[in-house]
Amino acid sequence: MKRPSLLVLFFIISFFTVGSVKATEHHSGHGGGTGGGGSSAGACGKPQLGKFSPPHLATVEPGTGFSFRAFNIDKPEQIAVTVKNMPVETTAEFKDPYYVIKGKLPASLVDTAARINIKVSAKSPHCEAENGWLLKISGK
Repeated sequence: MKRPSLLVLFFIISFFTVGSVKATEHHSGHGGGTGGGGSSAGACGKPQLGKFSPPHLATVEPGTGFSFRAFNIDKPEQIAVTVKNMPVETTAEFKDPYYVIKGKLPASLVDTAARINIKVSAKSPHCEAENGWLLKISGK
Protein backbone atom coordinates (compact mmCIF):
# COMPACT_ATOMS: atom_id res chain seq x y z
CA MET A 1 0.00 0.00 0.00
CA LYS A 2 2.89 2.35 0.63
CA ARG A 3 4.42 1.58 -2.74
CA PRO A 4 1.54 3.14 -4.84
CA SER A 5 1.59 6.28 -2.65
CA LEU A 6 5.30 6.69 -3.24
CA LEU A 7 4.84 6.23 -6.98
CA VAL A 8 2.11 8.87 -7.09
CA LEU A 9 4.26 11.29 -5.08
CA PHE A 10 7.27 10.63 -7.33
CA PHE A 11 5.12 11.21 -10.43
CA ILE A 12 3.79 14.54 -9.10
CA ILE A 13 7.25 15.82 -8.17
CA SER A 14 8.77 14.85 -11.50
CA PHE A 15 5.84 16.43 -13.38
CA PHE A 16 6.33 19.80 -11.67
CA THR A 17 10.11 19.65 -12.05
CA VAL A 18 9.87 19.01 -15.81
CA GLY A 19 7.27 21.78 -16.15
CA SER A 20 9.41 24.37 -14.41
CA VAL A 21 12.48 23.40 -16.46
CA LYS A 22 10.46 23.80 -19.66
CA ALA A 23 9.16 27.23 -18.54
CA THR A 24 12.66 28.41 -17.65
CA GLU A 25 14.02 27.12 -20.93
CA HIS A 26 11.24 28.87 -22.87
CA HIS A 27 11.60 32.28 -21.20
CA SER A 28 15.38 32.47 -21.09
CA GLY A 29 15.77 33.96 -24.58
CA HIS A 30 13.46 36.93 -24.24
CA GLY A 31 16.03 39.45 -23.01
CA GLY A 32 13.93 40.69 -20.15
CA GLY A 33 16.86 40.62 -17.75
CA THR A 34 19.48 43.26 -17.06
CA GLY A 35 21.63 42.45 -20.05
CA GLY A 36 18.68 41.81 -22.37
CA GLY A 37 18.08 43.33 -25.77
CA GLY A 38 15.90 46.21 -26.86
CA SER A 39 17.41 48.80 -24.55
CA SER A 40 19.37 51.71 -25.99
CA ALA A 41 21.13 52.19 -22.64
CA GLY A 42 23.62 49.49 -23.57
CA ALA A 43 24.83 51.56 -26.53
CA CYS A 44 26.88 53.86 -24.31
CA GLY A 45 28.34 54.04 -20.84
CA LYS A 46 26.98 56.80 -18.61
CA PRO A 47 29.54 59.64 -18.62
CA GLN A 48 31.43 60.03 -15.35
CA LEU A 49 32.75 63.41 -14.18
CA GLY A 50 35.15 63.72 -11.28
CA LYS A 51 38.56 64.60 -9.84
CA PHE A 52 37.56 68.27 -9.58
CA SER A 53 40.40 70.73 -8.98
CA PRO A 54 40.51 72.99 -7.02
CA PRO A 55 38.40 70.96 -4.60
CA HIS A 56 34.79 71.68 -3.65
CA LEU A 57 34.37 74.83 -1.51
CA ALA A 58 38.00 75.93 -1.96
CA THR A 59 38.70 79.68 -1.88
CA VAL A 60 40.35 80.86 -5.09
CA GLU A 61 41.37 84.07 -6.87
CA PRO A 62 39.34 85.48 -9.79
CA GLY A 63 40.51 83.96 -13.09
CA THR A 64 41.87 80.80 -11.41
CA GLY A 65 42.20 77.72 -13.56
CA PHE A 66 40.21 74.57 -12.87
CA SER A 67 40.18 71.03 -14.20
CA PHE A 68 38.23 67.79 -14.04
CA ARG A 69 38.21 64.34 -15.62
CA ALA A 70 35.54 63.04 -17.98
CA PHE A 71 35.14 59.29 -18.53
CA ASN A 72 32.91 57.54 -21.08
CA ILE A 73 32.57 60.37 -23.59
CA ASP A 74 33.07 60.06 -27.33
CA LYS A 75 34.47 63.54 -27.91
CA PRO A 76 35.17 66.58 -25.74
CA GLU A 77 32.80 68.73 -27.84
CA GLN A 78 29.96 67.02 -25.95
CA ILE A 79 30.97 68.93 -22.80
CA ALA A 80 29.63 72.41 -21.98
CA VAL A 81 30.94 74.27 -18.93
CA THR A 82 29.31 77.32 -17.36
CA VAL A 83 30.04 79.41 -14.28
CA LYS A 84 27.12 81.51 -13.02
CA ASN A 85 25.39 80.87 -16.38
CA MET A 86 28.41 82.25 -18.28
CA PRO A 87 29.93 79.85 -20.82
CA VAL A 88 33.56 79.00 -20.17
CA GLU A 89 36.07 78.04 -22.85
CA THR A 90 37.75 74.74 -22.14
CA THR A 91 40.56 72.63 -23.51
CA ALA A 92 40.66 68.86 -23.51
CA GLU A 93 43.56 66.43 -23.39
CA PHE A 94 42.99 62.71 -23.89
CA LYS A 95 44.69 60.53 -21.25
CA ASP A 96 43.45 57.02 -21.96
CA PRO A 97 40.74 56.17 -20.73
CA TYR A 98 39.56 59.73 -19.88
CA TYR A 99 39.79 63.36 -20.93
CA VAL A 100 41.30 66.06 -18.72
CA ILE A 101 39.19 69.18 -19.21
CA LYS A 102 40.69 72.56 -18.23
CA GLY A 103 39.25 76.06 -18.04
CA LYS A 104 39.50 79.37 -16.17
CA LEU A 105 37.03 81.14 -13.95
CA PRO A 106 35.83 84.48 -15.35
CA ALA A 107 37.98 87.32 -13.99
CA SER A 108 34.83 89.41 -13.51
CA LEU A 109 33.68 87.19 -10.64
CA VAL A 110 34.97 88.75 -7.39
CA ASP A 111 33.90 88.19 -3.76
CA THR A 112 31.27 85.61 -4.60
CA ALA A 113 30.62 81.90 -4.68
CA ALA A 114 30.22 80.21 -8.04
CA ARG A 115 29.31 76.76 -9.23
CA ILE A 116 31.26 75.25 -12.09
CA ASN A 117 28.45 73.46 -13.90
CA ILE A 118 29.26 70.69 -16.39
CA LYS A 119 26.80 69.19 -18.89
CA VAL A 120 27.59 66.31 -21.20
CA SER A 121 25.16 66.17 -24.12
CA ALA A 122 24.43 63.12 -26.27
CA LYS A 123 21.83 61.74 -28.67
CA SER A 124 20.37 59.47 -26.00
CA PRO A 125 19.30 60.70 -22.54
CA HIS A 126 20.96 57.57 -21.11
CA CYS A 127 24.30 58.91 -22.34
CA GLU A 128 24.00 62.39 -20.79
CA ALA A 129 25.39 63.63 -17.49
CA GLU A 130 25.49 66.75 -15.36
CA ASN A 131 27.72 67.55 -12.41
CA GLY A 132 29.78 70.34 -10.91
CA TRP A 133 31.18 71.85 -7.76
CA LEU A 134 31.18 75.09 -5.81
CA LEU A 135 34.12 77.45 -5.31
CA LYS A 136 34.46 80.61 -3.20
CA ILE A 137 36.04 83.42 -5.22
CA SER A 138 37.90 85.99 -3.16
CA GLY A 139 38.50 89.66 -3.88
CA LYS A 140 41.64 90.45 -5.86
